Amino acid sequence: MSKPIPDKAEIALEYPDKFYVGTFERSSRFEVHLEPSGLALTLERPGAEDVRKSIHMHLNYGLLAAILTELAASVGAIPADDDFHRSQLRDAAAALHEALKAR
Repeated sequence: MSKPIPDKAEIALEYPDKFYVGTFERSSRFEVHLEPSGLALTLERPGAEDVRKSIHMHLNYGLLAAILTELAASVGAIPADDDFHRSQLRDAAAALHEALKAR
């Protein structure tokens, strides 16, 4: 079951001869879950054929862990007084931490 996107995502895919860019906003939906080998993420923008789009990503656990480590190292990029976004990330990281501790 997919959920509404609470904020915004911008996706860019660059090939030597092509460039694709897409935005997924509040009217879009997402689905994410862990699979045996990693994270599966789908972003979906519904609508008519000319605006409808989706992306499907799979990140193996090693890459996902490296991404989370890099995020932690760069958290200083969020302004210290941006309590809203800091608390969103802190709460989500705490929920992941607790879920990973459970057996």
